[in-house]
Amino acid sequence: MGLFSRGKKSEDGTHVSRRGQKEAQAATVAHFHEFVATRAGVEAYFEPDTPREQSALLLVARDGEWTRRRVPDLAAGLELSRELGIPFYEVVKTGYPDSMRQWNERQRRK
Repeated sequence: MGLFSRGKKSEDGTHVSRRGQKEAQAATVAHFHEFVATRAGVEAYFEPDTPREQSALLLVARDGEWTRRRVPDLAAGLELSRELGIPFYEVVKTGYPDSMRQWNERQRRK
């Protein structure tokens, strides 16, 4: 199974081509690699599907700065975090890191 093999429809339910999927996958992987390379202490947090949102992988740097991208499932998130060489956690088991909440609060004050 490929990293992003699940889901061949866009948010509006229309068909997404394999080429479009590969481009989206490549963009996600490139974004995550850049985030990890330019920030210290990055960790991955998997967010499972909810009725409103598809599952996602959240990367959080030591200072709390974060980025989120969709991933098909837990296995894909774990595989991607291994590729990035960073620790992997599940939000439902660990919760969100305090540094992320603090970073969000600092951003609101600006």
